[in-house]
Amino acid sequence: MQNKGLIWTFIVLLSLACLYQLSFTWVADSVERDAVAFGNGSSELEERYLDSMASVEVYPLFGFTYNEVRKNTLNLGLDLKGGMNVTLEVAVADVIRALSSYSTDEDFVKAIDLAKEKQKQSQENFVNLFQQSWTEVAGDRKLSSVFYTLENKEKIDRNASDEEVIEFIRSETDAAFDRTFEVLRTRVNLFGVAQPNIQKLEASDRILVELPGVKNKERVRQLLQGTAKLEFWETYENAEVYPYLAQANDKLNLILSGEEEEDTTAVDAASDSTVVEESATEDEFNLADLSEDAEGSDSTLADTADTESSLLEQLASEEESGSDSTDLADQSFEDFAKDNPLFAVLTPSIYQNEQGNYTPGEGPIVGFVAIKDTAKVNEYLRMPEVRELFPVDLRLLWTAKPYDDNEQFLQLIAIEVTSRDGKAPLEGDVITDAFQDFGQFGGRPEITMKMNALGAKTWKRLTADNVGQSIAIVLDNYVYSFPNVNQEIAGGISSIEGDFTIEEAKLIANILKAGKLPAPAKIVEEAVVGPSLGQEAISSGLNSFLIALVIVLIYMIFYYGKAGIASDIALLANLFFIMGVLASTNIALTLPGIAGIVLTIGISVDANVLIYERIREELRAGKGARLAVADGYKNAYSSIIDANVTTLLTGIILWFFGTGPVEGFAKTLVIGILTSLFSAIFITRLIFAWRLDKKMKVTVSTKLTEGAFQNTNIGFVKSRKMFYIISSVIILLGIGSFVTRGLSYGVDFTGGRTYLVRFDNTVSTTEVRSSLAESFITAEGVNLAPEVKVFGEDNQVKVTTSYMIDSDLEDADQQVEDKLNSGLESMGMDYQIMSSQKVGPTIADDIKKSAVWAVLFSLVIIFLYILFRFRKWQYGLGAIAAIFHDVLIVLAVFSIAYGFLPFSLDIDQAFIAAILTVVGYSINDTVVVFDRIREYLNSYKKREMKEVINDALNSTLSRTVNTSLSTFFVLLMIFIFGGEVIRGFAFALLVGVAVGTYSSLCVATPIVVDLTKGKEKLEKKKK
Repeated sequence: MQNKGLIWTFIVLLSLACLYQLSFTWVADSVERDAVAFGNGSSELEERYLDSMASVEVYPLFGFTYNEVRKNTLNLGLDLKGGMNVTLEVAVADVIRALSSYSTDEDFVKAIDLAKEKQKQSQENFVNLFQQSWTEVAGDRKLSSVFYTLENKEKIDRNASDEEVIEFIRSETDAAFDRTFEVLRTRVNLFGVAQPNIQKLEASDRILVELPGVKNKERVRQLLQGTAKLEFWETYENAEVYPYLAQANDKLNLILSGEEEEDTTAVDAASDSTVVEESATEDEFNLADLSEDAEGSDSTLADTADTESSLLEQLASEEESGSDSTDLADQSFEDFAKDNPLFAVLTPSIYQNEQGNYTPGEGPIVGFVAIKDTAKVNEYLRMPEVRELFPVDLRLLWTAKPYDDNEQFLQLIAIEVTSRDGKAPLEGDVITDAFQDFGQFGGRPEITMKMNALGAKTWKRLTADNVGQSIAIVLDNYVYSFPNVNQEIAGGISSIEGDFTIEEAKLIANILKAGKLPAPAKIVEEAVVGPSLGQEAISSGLNSFLIALVIVLIYMIFYYGKAGIASDIALLANLFFIMGVLASTNIALTLPGIAGIVLTIGISVDANVLIYERIREELRAGKGARLAVADGYKNAYSSIIDANVTTLLTGIILWFFGTGPVEGFAKTLVIGILTSLFSAIFITRLIFAWRLDKKMKVTVSTKLTEGAFQNTNIGFVKSRKMFYIISSVIILLGIGSFVTRGLSYGVDFTGGRTYLVRFDNTVSTTEVRSSLAESFITAEGVNLAPEVKVFGEDNQVKVTTSYMIDSDLEDADQQVEDKLNSGLESMGMDYQIMSSQKVGPTIADDIKKSAVWAVLFSLVIIFLYILFRFRKWQYGLGAIAAIFHDVLIVLAVFSIAYGFLPFSLDIDQAFIAAILTVVGYSINDTVVVFDRIREYLNSYKKREMKEVINDALNSTLSRTVNTSLSTFFVLLMIFIFGGEVIRGFAFALLVGVAVGTYSSLCVATPIVVDLTKGKEKLEKKKK
């Protein structure tokens, strides 16, 4: 074997890289197990322990803290750990209306409405749809007649062409989309969940948000769908606020030590009258808002001078000693925290002056708080006894982004409320434009901001009153910037200078335009998985994984003996590489992803089977062991490459077109194919080379399997008409079922909401349906009773409804859930909503179109690849006919069987993933058969074609049966032990593998025979 040293080097480096990436998961798991032991059943104590370890070095070999380790762990999908997955669609129509200064032009209004209707049936972005609609409605009329306004006159000409106006609209809507994304990212990052994910969905106006572990669905919906609110506030100086913080610290010490009883009555009263934002929960962070219901304070700087002086020195001492509130083992800090509960979690802004004294820092920053401690700070500052210490015109707001390099700390900014109504002196609706620019001196990035006449007047007064102080730019109650005012600014044009990067300047400029161009986002797709269901998914997924793995490992040893041990080593190495790649790329491991890995186990066996069957043939031909191994590998490469490339192409198409579970499945499938190719070809070859070098005997069979499938002579070609009839009958039955029964479509394709409900006792679907029917009645009196099906166990049902799915109301989701709960509660049984899913009609239409395109595109790609590899169109057409055959039979089985089998056979995204996997498997099998036919036809040119092809088919039986059986048993384990969520998916794959094996032998090849035979007759006639 050549290049053994290079291959060994690569294997060692890849193994070390995977080991390094997976080590973060092992270290994090160790810390979390310690947290469970520390908590002793208390989730609160577990969280406190993990919080205490956030900045503690837990990976001493590389110097990583727990926070750093956790960011690099293997990421689990929401279906495995519970949480909420949301797709939001940005309301581009609202941005376009704002750009037109809310024009009431009849053609414009009609064009917007028509574009909205088109959006329901199209995947194009809204700007393109609006352009098409305008042309249909207004004919030759120019768009500039609507969009040439006072605010836009510097950006477009009065006589601008429609293309120029559309380019202007596209630029502004893209910026609005980016702004909405940034706003949402800020909200999500400050939400307080581990490993949140937010990403733009390319070529659409949509944003995907994943929030693991959240429980309050309604709070998430409010957070994500709220319109951005931009405000400009005057600020307090830190030196003015610090005395109140010191006094609050003392008050908290008395309350928490029990020397002063907490006023719970005041808390209740305040909760009735206050407009202060709700207290933080374990799911999220809220702001400390101290202005609206505080009753005033008589405290002054003199009242707290002694407290301030002593605390400043103590705090500075603690700061210098490097004490960390996250280190539970630091006893001295525990003593400090006991006496200073507020300052234990909030570090005041102080510095040492030239005289060596500690004094409050300048500006509006009053303190620094670790993100994990913001909830505690909020809790302290909302206590009525603490709130009453602060002036009525003081608000404390968090900065939007962490200020430190490790992104662990926020700043607390003091805002001054100067109006009686509590509103900001200036709001975002006065901004006409904002953009990143460069300063005149030094060319540093800055932001230029323009205001309308009313805004310019207010801005002039505001800046004149605050020269030498800061003005805070606040969006959604988060402070994005607090520039210092150097002079009065007249004319409405201002420059904001600071230590900005270009990207930071662009971000703030975009934020400033939030008031002018509101871009609200609406939830169009939502999935919620409860933590208990996630844990069940992990258990069932791992069970199916381990059982399938054991079966394959045992089977390979049973059939191939010591060679089977080599393939098992390669298979285990392959799994190790897959997990390492997943960990290093931060690709989430989902339940369909586990199915993809398990399927990879079955498919990866195919490469070894192909090699071993070739080696057996070479040994039977009388070759020595070393030559037989070398020729076996060499002769198997063509089939292995062709088979895996076609499956890989299918996986890439799935990855590109799929979302959610389809994408998760595709990612692991693609990674698994690449790593299995390497493992099966190179690792097993190294093992064989090592055994040969050690003069050990090489065997690729056992006594029981040595003569298996030798001298078989099944008449595949001769019986092809019978196969045609069998396939035609099944397909015709399926067509009849399509016409009479149709298919059971999931909400992915129809739109609607589904809820998985588990009761404590057995329930009947009729009882549940009748209870819900009374709740789901529209205002017009129409009864929209949900569909209710058994889902797995007889105490579990899936409820599906289209009620209010088209509603634009912000609380529509909550209204539907209220009606669901009302109906379920009327049954008088304990129940739990385990998971829920919502798919809007626009998303449903996109999913259908993506599915169709994915299937068609995969067929085209596969046909072209086979045409390229085999140089004959007959092979390509035979393969495509076999694929259509397999897909039609799987659809026929689903149409005939739904409602009769005790598990879900819905046509949804997971089913499309299964269909495309069947396509990949079928073409894999077919290509291997075609490859052997091509080899035999080249070797036996004088024999009759039918006879040669039939012999080629019989020669592949050993490989076909072994690969099909191993894959089938793997899928059977997924079907039995993988859980209810993916049972329908596994059933589709089981049917597909069986049909795909049949079609590669009995459909694809006979079609090639008949097409080639017809061509030969035509050529004879021509001669």
